[in-house]
Amino acid sequence: MILAAGLGTRLKPWTLSHPKALVPVGGVPMLERVIVNLRKQGFDYIVVNVHHFAGQILEFLDQKDFGVEIAVSDETDRLLDTGGAILNARKLLRPEDGPVLVHNVDILSNADLGKLVDAHNDNKADSTLLVSDRVSTRKLIFDDSMNLKGWHHLTECRYLPEGFLQSDSYEEYSFSGIHVVGKKAIDEMNEIEHDGKFSIIDYLLSPQRRCVVKGYFQRDLRVLDIGKPATLSQANELI
Repeated sequence: MILAAGLGTRLKPWTLSHPKALVPVGGVPMLERVIVNLRKQGFDYIVVNVHHFAGQILEFLDQKDFGVEIAVSDETDRLLDTGGAILNARKLLRPEDGPVLVHNVDILSNADLGKLVDAHNDNKADSTLLVSDRVSTRKLIFDDSMNLKGWHHLTECRYLPEGFLQSDSYEEYSFSGIHVVGKKAIDEMNEIEHDGKFSIIDYLLSPQRRCVVKGYFQRDLRVLDIGKPATLSQANELI
């Protein structure tokens, strides 16, 4: 699933009349770059959620033949955030057939997505987050077995309620905006989150969450968040 419904407020004035997903990077829309990368890495069925200027994204997808099946999850009535988007698209995602890779539309990376999925399956996890040690104001906290234990944002910390203490052995990593989620986690999200609109981080750090959530660290991972002007400019230069 490609999360492509965001308002892109950091990319104004472009997003005053266009969807963030179609912002050009080196002359190619963000959404196209992500779809092509997924196809190259073996994915042949993709769900794209839409909200902001949804018609432009639908027209773009209709005009292109990417060589993969693409379904659209409609959020035009209400933007549902990252977690709500997954629940809204559940029937399209068919998690009963296997785990789902979720990829933010504004992330460029050299991630080996096949290895991420393999790690998810090998660890028998319910959700697996691709992480790195890149500089970030927001970090996820993991124990020495890479189980998610908390979240750190500048001076604010949130910990899960299993007695995790700051004195314990732990690591902090940056979330890449790419993760794998299985049926059990999606079902649990549906039980815990009742509003319909919620961040995936809210579910992951919910005291009610019982699913196994792991981090997967790719040592040579390079991630560029192209959802803001400075890094978008950097991406254009790199490409």
